[in-house]
Amino acid sequence: MKGGFYGLKVTQVSLILIAFVCIAVLGLAWTKTSLLTSLNPPQNHVLRLSPAGQDSNGKNVSEEKSNPEQLEENLGIVLLINSTETSPSASTKHNISSANKHDIPPSATEGAGLVVSENMNSSNIGEDDIVTPGSSLSPDVDTAKSSSNIGDGKDSTNSAAMQECNLSKGKWVSDESRPLYSGFGCKHWLSSMWACRLTQRTDFEYEKLRWRPKDCEMDEFTGPKFLERMRNKTLAFVGDSLGRQQFQSLMCMITGGEDRPDVLDVGKEYGLVKARGATRPDGWAYRFPTTNTTVLYYWSASLCDLEPIDPSNPAAEIAMHLDRPPAFLQRFLHRFDVLVLNTGHHWNRGKLNANRWIMYAGGVPNTNRKIADIGGAKNFTVYSTVSWVNSQLPRYPGLKAFYRSISPRHFFNGDWNTGGTCDNTTPLAGGKEVVSEESIDPLAAGAVKGTGVKLLDITALSQLRDEGHISRYSIKATPGVQDCLHWCLPGVPDTWNEILFAQI
Repeated sequence: MKGGFYGLKVTQVSLILIAFVCIAVLGLAWTKTSLLTSLNPPQNHVLRLSPAGQDSNGKNVSEEKSNPEQLEENLGIVLLINSTETSPSASTKHNISSANKHDIPPSATEGAGLVVSENMNSSNIGEDDIVTPGSSLSPDVDTAKSSSNIGDGKDSTNSAAMQECNLSKGKWVSDESRPLYSGFGCKHWLSSMWACRLTQRTDFEYEKLRWRPKDCEMDEFTGPKFLERMRNKTLAFVGDSLGRQQFQSLMCMITGGEDRPDVLDVGKEYGLVKARGATRPDGWAYRFPTTNTTVLYYWSASLCDLEPIDPSNPAAEIAMHLDRPPAFLQRFLHRFDVLVLNTGHHWNRGKLNANRWIMYAGGVPNTNRKIADIGGAKNFTVYSTVSWVNSQLPRYPGLKAFYRSISPRHFFNGDWNTGGTCDNTTPLAGGKEVVSEESIDPLAAGAVKGTGVKLLDITALSQLRDEGHISRYSIKATPGVQDCLHWCLPGVPDTWNEILFAQI
């Protein structure tokens, strides 16, 4: 009995010891967990990187409307307002590597989208002036732009490739195989006022330069290659006279500057016919029958809808609907496969008054002070039109849309109407290389950000080419105002088209 009892106690003691060991292990584990938990901050203290337009809880900031009656809020447009925070010269220094200390003229940066008028101070508008999506001025913009799932797998692949290769970053190099066409021969497609070979100009070194991107090789442009890539497709330029130059440049590049009797004038299909009393039609459209490729241009200096207030009166004022894209674009967008938009240099008070354009928004004369000045109106319009095109992309998944950044002006010692000149004939006197990843046209870059519309960024590389303008040369060799806005062709706009070709 005693031994049995003793044996039972031993068993009990063993069981008790095992229990104590288990409890000790569990206690240690619990202690460690508590310690680690105490070291981790609460969930609401964790720093999270939220997507643009959302707070840390994933809520769209843009949904919090501060004033639903604001016009710009209802239209969902980002505005540019006057400020003096950022100077154009500072922006230029970060983007262009200069070969020497030759100063880039102030007017060059004015043309870079940092100034909207020939008569405005270049320090009035800067990159910091753009009201970003999510602010009280435009609470719906970010949501509207990001809501469209643009593109198929092909677009995604192209986008990834473009992130690896910034075609606007690189340098100008000499190339004796240039130009791509003859300034003498391309008379059928090229306006004589832009064909500097037909003027008294004698230096043509500007024709011998080629743009070389830093991170990759651009696909070499040839007319047959372009036509094959654009088989059964239509490319449309919609913009001002610089857009017209890009259009004429492309026609010369495709044809090699040669006359092509087989090319068809199809302007009537798009209503591009010369109206009675007009100097020229509102645009041109040509079709290459071998590949059924159409290239067209439509003149829209303001990139917004223009509508006579009184259609029965030819002298009546014209409503300039800042929040509507051009009627031509609304009507024919479904027929385009590639679209290139631009605007810029017509945005000054003198030209608006001369054209009798009256600013409208929301279908009525504009009363919003934030878009009453030229700068605000221009940027309101650009964001509006780009946003509209972006909203249409899901309906036309094959459409590739571009907004081209502004072409720089190069007036030295004055402006276009105050004796400004661009007499330099030495290529790359102000530098030859662009080193920045960012565009120096903040308006263009901001307008396309978050959309399916791509940026055709040509500003910085063109800013290095002040010798390439029409300057004082003309067909009649008569003295007058120098043209330091438009380019000699062949010339810089050819490079714009090479970069465009590489992206389509």
